[in-house]
Amino acid sequence: MIRTVFAAAFAVLAGPALAAVEVQEVTSPGGIDAWLVEEHSIPFTALEIRFVPGAAADRDGKRGAVNLMAGLLEEGTGDLDAQGFAAARDELAARFGYDAHDDAVSVSAQFLTENRDEAVDLLRRSIVEPAFPEDAIARVKDQVLSIIARDATDPGAIARETFDRLAFGDHPYGSPVEGTAESVTALTRDDIEQAHRDTLVKDHLYVSAVGDITPEELGTLLDDLLGDLPQSSDAPLPADAGWNLEPGVEVVDYPVPQSVILFGHEGIERDDPDFFPAYVANQIFGGAGFESRLMDEVRVQRGLTYGIGTYLAPMEYAEVVGGQANSANATAAELVDVVRGQWGRIAEGVTEEELADTKTYLTGAYPLRFDGNANIASILVGMQMDELEPEYIDTRNDLIEAVTLDDITRVAERIYRPDDLSFVIVGQPEGIDAD
Repeated sequence: MIRTVFAAAFAVLAGPALAAVEVQEVTSPGGIDAWLVEEHSIPFTALEIRFVPGAAADRDGKRGAVNLMAGLLEEGTGDLDAQGFAAARDELAARFGYDAHDDAVSVSAQFLTENRDEAVDLLRRSIVEPAFPEDAIARVKDQVLSIIARDATDPGAIARETFDRLAFGDHPYGSPVEGTAESVTALTRDDIEQAHRDTLVKDHLYVSAVGDITPEELGTLLDDLLGDLPQSSDAPLPADAGWNLEPGVEVVDYPVPQSVILFGHEGIERDDPDFFPAYVANQIFGGAGFESRLMDEVRVQRGLTYGIGTYLAPMEYAEVVGGQANSANATAAELVDVVRGQWGRIAEGVTEEELADTKTYLTGAYPLRFDGNANIASILVGMQMDELEPEYIDTRNDLIEAVTLDDITRVAERIYRPDDLSFVIVGQPEGIDAD
């Protein structure tokens, strides 16, 4: 019965609608800060925890250590091995998730109110007291090495690895979070324990909770769950990544019928005053759906691809404005030419209709993100990492509506710079010579 109730709570809207989201800022007795949205209609709580900077904290020569450490958190603690831990979690009808990205190690948890104390204690043991047994290290290493081997033959992964390596060089952003076969093979238990000490500390912690829990209960939970973590780490924070990718075209010869094409250059920071005009401009230029200019020019007008999109990526130590598409080798050169041409044309301005339609889409889609406790908790943690205030939930659409045609023209001229544009192509594109 417990498992059935939990599944239902997880599947339906277990949180408030956007209009009812009221964020409370909670500080535990031990000084741990968190954001809370109370929702008592279902006896269920979602918890989202992020430790920054994540895999970007990998020490020199130890690429992949943080990722491997995160994958081992559920592989045993104390007298529980991996199977025992999984059985204890399932018996409580709880869900735990652990992941590593360059900018954060994330821990997600969902549990029923009746099992809260037991679930939090089990989660605490995995975060604070992981066993890192040698047999689990060997098993998870093999899993990571399988991912690395698979990516070595995947043209999309090859394109991303090449783009990042050329753009960011020796910075951690310049290689996959999984590391290389050589770096992962060489990792030891000591390296994994060091990665744990480097990343899972209270000084670089963000937490959100959504569901059937009061501020007082959350304060106690935070201290019980995270209070035994060290306050800080002696690991140096990563430096800014810089940008090393030269304008032009880099071709990786690979025998596939379709070329994978990545493109972009340095972008814009999340706290830049022009971020929202840039965000709206990107949606008009290459955002999701069939309404973007690039989709119209590349697919609708010319049939060069099934899909193309652009993005703004304001990361912690670098910023990118970029995009991706696939095209047959015979048409890849034409696609590159069209992207280059459109990259500069957006700065000539957009129409009132384009701007109005994009605002309608962006403001209408925003509430749909708040469709459950876990999603809301994740959004709230992301807001904290971006140094936004809780009121942002109410004011975000106003910021979209405030963008003007002149804003778009000014910002597009600033951030879309065709002379700086770089392409990385994996395939055998016809009529393209690498620069």
